[in-house]
Amino acid sequence: MLNFGRHPWKDNLMVQTEFTKIEEFIIGLQRSWKEATKSIEAAQEAMKKQFNKKQRNSQGLKEGDNMWLENKNIHLNRPLKKLDQKRYRLFRISKDIS
Repeated sequence: MLNFGRHPWKDNLMVQTEFTKIEEFIIGLQRSWKEATKSIEAAQEAMKKQFNKKQRNSQGLKEGDNMWLENKNIHLNRPLKKLDQKRYRLFRISKDIS
């Protein structure tokens, strides 16, 4: 919390205080709020940068282009995967999904 351990009162309590201290406290809260938002934004930028490092670049494929179908996630009833074909054949891209 950014209220420095002070509890905000809900009652109508009449207390004589100096306004300079209250104004300084409010200015300090606003300053800490701004610093907190800046650090959160910096952390979000750093996380975004790290995440985008691992993303693959798009291959620039369009409708009508040809592409090989690989057997990476295809499970067939073959005795050994290492003896199976690595790529099956060329297919034409008919629709861009994402």
